[in-house]
Amino acid sequence: METLSKFYLFENLNSDQLEKLHSISKTVDFKKGSILFFEGEKPKSLILLTDGVLQIYKTDQKGNKIVLHNFFPNSLIAEIVNLEKIPYPASAEFITDGQAVLIDYEKFEKNFLRNPDFCFIFIKSLTKKIKYLEDVITNNVVMNSTSRVAKYIYEHEHEFAKLKKSQIAEKLHMAPETLSRILKKLKTMKLIEKSESGFKIINKEGLKSIYE
Repeated sequence: METLSKFYLFENLNSDQLEKLHSISKTVDFKKGSILFFEGEKPKSLILLTDGVLQIYKTDQKGNKIVLHNFFPNSLIAEIVNLEKIPYPASAEFITDGQAVLIDYEKFEKNFLRNPDFCFIFIKSLTKKIKYLEDVITNNVVMNSTSRVAKYIYEHEHEFAKLKKSQIAEKLHMAPETLSRILKKLKTMKLIEKSESGFKIINKEGLKSIYE
């Protein structure tokens, strides 16, 4: 109940509404490597990631994994598939131990999405996903590798510090060797430096100047 009440989408619900939301929700723990859903699977729940890192990916015809995004707490996951009543367009795997709240979507739609004010907040969540897709297109079509890495580090400092280099390389659709070479270059330029847990930013505006 407390987790739900603190999430931005539900923070203005009254106690009765929160109790109703709680009654149609369940909290599930996941181990690293667990699959939350597969591409093509029909959605049944509105998913709120509350702990861990969830990786969204597609698989090409050769079986290669193409990483689309990594989600961190507290995030709604793939809510558009519920609205459109379509199968999941990608798969989701926990790359750490994690936890999610699964909300019965059929009951959620009936009890909450008929409220215009609540619908507006829900739509705002979807616009964030559209903005991310626009960034993916820009990053992979317009920018060179160094610019893509600099932009990623600038905009995702927390994620950059937490993920392994191999996971970041997957997310940026480049070879780990390419990423290592670019990180070394940025370190030489005194834009980032090595820390105990990986790398940290020392000149954020310098990073921004690379891709603007």
